[in-house]
Amino acid sequence: MKRYKYDTIFVMAVILAAALIWLFSYLTRSEGAYVRVTVNGELYGEYPLNTDTKVNIGGGDSYNILIIQGGEAWIDEASCPDKLCIKQGKIRYDGQSVICLPNKMVAEVIGGKKPEFDAVVK
Repeated sequence: MKRYKYDTIFVMAVILAAALIWLFSYLTRSEGAYVRVTVNGELYGEYPLNTDTKVNIGGGDSYNILIIQGGEAWIDEASCPDKLCIKQGKIRYDGQSVICLPNKMVAEVIGGKKPEFDAVVK
């Protein structure tokens, strides 16, 4: 019975730590300023999130269509067979991304509000 008590305490501590990490990341996130699109590791373009637009990425048999609207960006259409990039949903916060592996495309949100402090010095 004693072992069960310690296992329960350990599991509760892990759940509490995970909840605190999630809360910290939720409270410190910042909205992005623009979307950086790379194809095959090379910069394809940078597009502001505050301007509604439709971007055709790639061409021919390998393409993605990026929609930017209302401060959010998402892949609306893609030529890849699994369509996972479409299912990843909308992105708007600094650091979020949508990735299409078959088309070697990455769309990531960059910029946003800079923190007041870069570092703490004692």
